[in-house]
Amino acid sequence: MTAPVSLGPPRAPSGSADRTAGGALSRLRHRIGSLGGALVIVLSLELVTRLEILPSRYLPPPSVVVAALAELLTEAIAWQAIGLTLLAWSLGLGIAALVAVPLGMLLGTSELAYRATRPIVEFLRPVPSVALIPVVFLIFRPGSLEGTVFLAAFAATWPLLVQVIYGVRSINPIQMATARSFQIGRVRTFLRVVLPGATPYLVTGLRISSSVALILVVTGQIIMGAPGIGLQINRAREGADVPLMYAYVIIAGVLGLLLNMLFAALERRALHWHASQRAGAR
Repeated sequence: MTAPVSLGPPRAPSGSADRTAGGALSRLRHRIGSLGGALVIVLSLELVTRLEILPSRYLPPPSVVVAALAELLTEAIAWQAIGLTLLAWSLGLGIAALVAVPLGMLLGTSELAYRATRPIVEFLRPVPSVALIPVVFLIFRPGSLEGTVFLAAFAATWPLLVQVIYGVRSINPIQMATARSFQIGRVRTFLRVVLPGATPYLVTGLRISSSVALILVVTGQIIMGAPGIGLQINRAREGADVPLMYAYVIIAGVLGLLLNMLFAALERRALHWHASQRAGAR
C-alpha cells in the first residue's frame, strides 16, 4: 500500500522555526549586551572626568563632547569634511580594487606568476603606508587630495590582493579537473568555477581594505593637511578646542563603523548561498 502524496507546498521542518527564533533572540541579547557595555563605559567616563580623576582639560566629559557633536552636525563644514573624506576613501578603495582583483586572479591561477612575484608582494605588503608620506610630499603638492588617495590605495591594495590570491588558490582541484574533462572553455570555467570560489575571499578583502583605506585617508589628512575630517581634527587641536576635536574623532569612528556594517551587509547578501552565511543565520 503506497503512502498518500501531498500536493501542497513543502513544509519547513518543525525545528526550523525554533532555530530561527532562537537565533533572533541570541542576536538581540548580544546587541543589548553590547549597548549595555558601551553605556557603562560612557557613564564611567562621565563620572571620572566630572570628579577630575582624569583631567577634563584633556578628556572632556562625554556629555560635553556629545553637545559639541550635536552642534557640529548642524554646520555645513562638518558635512563638507565628511564628503571630502568619503571622496578620498572611495577613490582609494576603487583604485585598490582595480589593481588588486585582476592581479590577484592572475597570480592565483598561474603558479609561475605566483612564485615569481611572491617575494615582491611579501616585501611590499608589510611596508607602513605612513612611511611613504615623505615620498608623497615630494610627488604631490602639500594638502592635495591626490596624496591621501595614493596612501589609501597603496594600503588597501595588499589585503585585497592577498585575499584574492588565496581565494583562487583555495579552489578545489577536482572542480577544475571536472571543468577540463567536460571541455569547458576558459571563460566559462572562470565565470562558473573560479569566480564563485574566490568571491568569499574577495568580499572579505574588500571589507578589510575599506577600513584600511579610511584609516589612511584620515591619517593623511591630519599629517598632510588635506581637506577632510583629519584636517578638522588637527585644526581643533591647534585651536585648543578639545570637545570639538573629540567630536570629529567620533564622526570618523562612526563613519568607519557604518562603512563596515555596509560591507558586512553586502557580504551577507552576496554570499547568501555560502555555507558560512547559512551557518551564521542559524
